[in-house]
Parts: sequence; structure tokens; C-alpha cells
Amino acid sequence: MEADDDAAFFTMSDEAMILNGVDELEGQQLPTSHGGKAAMRGEQMDVEAYAALYTGRTKVSRLIFIADQCGNQSMQLEALRMAHDEIKKGEDSHLYRLVEQKIDGRLGPKYAFDQTWVDSIERRAEQRKEKLENELNGYKTNLIKESIRMGYNDLGDFYYAHSQLGDAFKNYVRTRDYCTTSKHIIQMCLNVILVSIELGQFMHVSNYVSKAEQTPDSLDPITVAKLRCAAGLAHLEGRRYKLAARKFLETGFELSSNYMEVIAPQDVATYGGLCALASFDRMELKNKVIDNINFRNFLELVPEVRELINDFYASRYASCLDYLENLKPNLLLDIHLHEHVETLYDEIRHKAIIQYTHPFISVDLPTMASAFKTSVTGLQKELEALITENQIQARIDSHNKILYARHADQRNTTFQRVLQTGIEFEKEVRSMLLRSNLIKHEHNQRASRKQ
Repeated sequence: MEADDDAAFFTMSDEAMILNGVDELEGQQLPTSHGGKAAMRGEQMDVEAYAALYTGRTKVSRLIFIADQCGNQSMQLEALRMAHDEIKKGEDSHLYRLVEQKIDGRLGPKYAFDQTWVDSIERRAEQRKEKLENELNGYKTNLIKESIRMGYNDLGDFYYAHSQLGDAFKNYVRTRDYCTTSKHIIQMCLNVILVSIELGQFMHVSNYVSKAEQTPDSLDPITVAKLRCAAGLAHLEGRRYKLAARKFLETGFELSSNYMEVIAPQDVATYGGLCALASFDRMELKNKVIDNINFRNFLELVPEVRELINDFYASRYASCLDYLENLKPNLLLDIHLHEHVETLYDEIRHKAIIQYTHPFISVDLPTMASAFKTSVTGLQKELEALITENQIQARIDSHNKILYARHADQRNTTFQRVLQTGIEFEKEVRSMLLRSNLIKHEHNQRASRKQ
């Protein structure tokens, strides 16, 4: 069984990314601002406020990602300093070496490479690993099922804490054969999901979310919210934005600060809001987002996302695009969302353009260009692309800079439909006459044969 699990792990294809954490969380009061995620009017990300939303490995991973992507030396050093301090609270010498390499002596002697700490951590780790393996072998000899499960869990926790994620994954999966209650299965699934997100193995995430959801008798509201978030991240990574939006919108506010080793409530609002804007039609946006009392609790944590959704629905496109533009620099520093920002923004903009043109017979292009903060030439190219893709039924008067809608001629359409109905009726009558003649002919043949 163990060999099969190993094979399954090593043959799955990676999909991208690094993240997560492993610490158990205690209830904490939620910040009312997202810090960097919802910075006001283009302010630089508050790295400290942003990092406070997370714990464990995902906190360190996000800080390292910010340092790699921000292009601002002061922000980079601040992120690395905070990552260094967080790592020193644990026992991950691998991450410590990585961060020290990135710091490269730029933070002074206090943040110089601490060889003594590394040697001490690695020596204790070796002793701890040997002890856990000996205990597990003893449990296997005595065939104590529950002890074997806990032994694999302890080894998984050990490997996870030391960045040996492949070994952590295998040990968590091996507990499956020794789970005796639904609660054990849920714990196994959550552990595997945690490591799989860190590894970027989002196919595993989807599979183990499904396994966990098949044991509904043990799913409390917090666990359900965690599984919704994990499924949302898997859909986001697969660029299935509508499915991702639905999962984030279904996430209960019970999530609170209970999944900070993976995702913050502010992320649920941001990911869910942007995916919904990019993929929902106007009615869905109203019913599933704006009128969604549960999701409104998440949106209150990120007022900018709430306002841009309301502006989009109310056709206040200039204001909506302002909010999007101000959010963009910090969204590009989000470890899950950065690869999708351009695609989501393009989809949202295209939907806004389509929605703007829909009620009118003609649209003045300079006025529309002003609303969308672009040049007439740039807007014309966008409109041409949408017309070519048949998303807008219109034609452009390039000389007078006017967009004319191609509204259907109802009178002509009705006439064509009546004419087509007459043609079909004539065909049916001819067929009926033919069939009746054939029947008559067949009857005469049979009668003559009898004579």
C-alpha cells in the first residue's frame, strides 16, 4: 500500500507555486484592513500588517515571494528581516539558509549567518527523527493501529517542519490505512491538502477535498470553510475562475482566523470578488455576491474590493477601474494571485466595455474613452477585438468616432420566421400526401395479390 502511495505522489505533475504553514491556530481578532492587499490609493504595501494575517510556512513563503518580486530594496529587506525572525522561532534550517543567502549581509551583524544555531537545530533534528522512526517501528511490531497512525502523523509533522515536503506528504498519506474514525480521515485529508498546496500539487488538493467531503458526519462549519478555500485555490490555479468564485463565495465566515496557515479571510474576499467580476454575468453578480450576506462579511474586511464590485454593478466604470489600478501593484505580490492578475483584469475590463455599450444605439467613442481612462485609438482596438470575437454586436464609424449597435430588425426577423414556418408546413403537407398515396398503393397491391 505504501509503495502505491509513493508512486502516486511522484507521478503527479506539478501545477505551480509554494505556500502554507503548519502551526495550530488560536482565535485571534481579525484586522479590519488587509494591510498590503488593500492598500489605499497606491500606497506601498505595509509588509508587517500583511504578514500578520498568516502563520507558519505560508507567512515565510509569502515574505520571501514579496522580497523576490517587489523590486524595492527597502521593502525587500523588510520582508527578509521578518522572514528571518519568523524562521528563528522554528527549526527549519533549510529555509534559514535560503533567507540568509538572500539577505547577503545587508542587514548587519545581527542577521549574519548563525552557524551555531544551524548545527544545534540539525543535531536535534537528527535525534528527533531517529526517535520517531524507532517508535513507529515498535508500533508496527506490536500492530497497534492507532499508535501506527499517530507515528506516521508525527513523522509527517517532523518532515514538514524541516522542509522535507515529499516525505511529509508520504507519511500523511500512509495514515489513511490506519484511520478508524471519520475524524481521523478529516485530519489526514487536511494534512495532505496543506502539504499539497505547499508543493503546488493542486490535483491532490482537489482529490483530498473530495475525500473529506464524503465524510459529512464529521464536518463542522470551520472544516467546511477550510475545504471550500482549498477547493477555491485549486480552481484558481487551474484558471477555472467561475468555479473558484463559487467556492470562495460559499466559504462560511466561521473561517475567521482558523486557517491562517493557508489563507486569510481578506484573501477570500479578494480572490472571490475578482473571480466573480471576471466570470459572472450581471444577474449572478447581484444575487451571489452583492446580496450574499455571508460574503458581505468578508468584503467588509477589504472595503476597496467591496466598492469596486458595487461600482461595476452600478456602471461607475471610472471609479471601478481606479480601484483596480490602485490594488494591482499589491495583488502582483500575492503568491497565489499574481499569475492571474492580468487575465482577470482583462476579463473584467472587457465585461465593463460590453456592459457599457449594451443599452445604447450609438456611443460616442471620445466620451467612452474618457470613462475607461484610455485613448480613442486604444478603445477602438479593444472594441474591434470584441466585435471580431462576436462579444459586441456593433460597427465602428472610424471617421466620426461613433460606435453603432447592430440591433436586430424585429419586423424583418418576424417576417423571416413566418416565411420559414410556411415552407416547413408545405414540406410536411407534401410528405403526408406522399405517405397516404403509398399506403393506398400498397393496399391495392395486396388486394390484387389475393385475387
